[in-house]
Amino acid sequence: MQRLSAAALAGLPEDVARPRYDRSAVAAGIVHLGIGAFQRAHQAMYTEAALTAGDNRWGIVGASLRSPAVRDALKPQDNLYTLAVRGAEGERLQVIGAIKETLVAPEDPQALLRHLSDPAVTIVTLTVTEKGYCYDPATAALDEAHPDIVHDLATPDRPRTAPGFLVEALRRRRAASIHSFTVLCCDNLPHNGRTVARIVARFAELRDRPLAGYIRNEVAFPSTMVDRITPATTDDDRAAISRRLGVEDFAPVVTEPFSQWVIEDRFPGGRPDWSLAGAEFVTDVAPYENMKLRLLNGSHSTLAYLGYLAGYETVSDTMQDAHYRRLAEGVMDDAATTLKMPPGADVAAYKRALMERYANPALKHRTWQICMDGSQKLPQRLLGSIRDRLAAGLSVDRLVMGVAGWMRYVTGIDERGQPIDVRDPLSARLRAIADQAGIAADRLAPALLDVREIFGELGADTGFRASVTNALARIIAKGAKAAVADCSPG
Repeated sequence: MQRLSAAALAGLPEDVARPRYDRSAVAAGIVHLGIGAFQRAHQAMYTEAALTAGDNRWGIVGASLRSPAVRDALKPQDNLYTLAVRGAEGERLQVIGAIKETLVAPEDPQALLRHLSDPAVTIVTLTVTEKGYCYDPATAALDEAHPDIVHDLATPDRPRTAPGFLVEALRRRRAASIHSFTVLCCDNLPHNGRTVARIVARFAELRDRPLAGYIRNEVAFPSTMVDRITPATTDDDRAAISRRLGVEDFAPVVTEPFSQWVIEDRFPGGRPDWSLAGAEFVTDVAPYENMKLRLLNGSHSTLAYLGYLAGYETVSDTMQDAHYRRLAEGVMDDAATTLKMPPGADVAAYKRALMERYANPALKHRTWQICMDGSQKLPQRLLGSIRDRLAAGLSVDRLVMGVAGWMRYVTGIDERGQPIDVRDPLSARLRAIADQAGIAADRLAPALLDVREIFGELGADTGFRASVTNALARIIAKGAKAAVADCSPG
């Protein structure tokens, strides 16, 4: 079968959308760090709409900071790929052309730095996941002892990390009297623009205090809220999409119909009109960000840990269990009491939409995938809501179920005695704690709550410790499914 490429576009089926603009005339105005499935389902799709409308300044140079897999799949396809949107009404396909080039930073860090220093580049977007910022999730401060940060400070012209690349590129631009770019974080960090600004400025301060002052004064870090469920693409997905196209696509992305992007409108160098694809520009994204982190991400992680332990492979499988559905609703209800939304925001409608999205049978979002990097995710997704409810004297018994599920998960052994492939920056340390404590709630919960990088001062709260320990004891004694049935409302 012929492979997807620019030459193959004309022969695609009529119902497959494709680029209708001259890709050779598109300039690279955006560099994206962390090119993966989510970016290609979300930000690249929004940028495609701007290019289709005739604004050819905004082609994307995508860079992986780790693996060559995306580059190796996209480059032979002229950086084209298929976006498959699956919902109850079926599937629609769109070939995206917004990516001009793909790089692998470890192979050639200078190539990425050259693009980041190009005057045509006015925006750098990031989806490097929470762990990619090399920060302490409990304090939102740069982890100055992180091995990759130590490396980047010692060898700044050969960086490994997102902060390292950003600061070295900004140093070069400043030295050459080139305007700074806007840094647009699209990851699930609290107050993500301000958090990344603080991390980057601190890294710069460790290198050069005047450079840090320049970054604080001249570089814009708008906050954003992103939302689109994007499961990992499977071999079956690739085969089915290729059959529909009539050509082979090694890099398709599968996603849901729902997509949301709320952005603070601070772009000194200009920006694409992402509103053409539905992006919303606001002056303050914080209320929307909190709503998403606490309602969607908090309930999603709860379903994932407890669903995985019960043997459910996907979120939609988990949602077939009425007790899990009710627990997810209860987690959202409890988290919603901590929100401060602007007038007109319909939180109830948002919760209903989330429940429908989770149950989408066309979206095979694996619980194991969502379970990854829990040490980085828990502080944003669940612990903020728990802190606020404890401060208000309210129960956290439903919210701690996700925390307790994570504790049982990171032991590395499931309820059937089989190994769990725990993917987490702290996995070795967490497994060592679990091995020493054993599968006993009264030892395991306190030991994990003392991991300051995750829980901070919350880990010492007696009410929180008691609630988590009780939840974990029920999960260990009865199994996740029965524990969920005990605690779900209704």
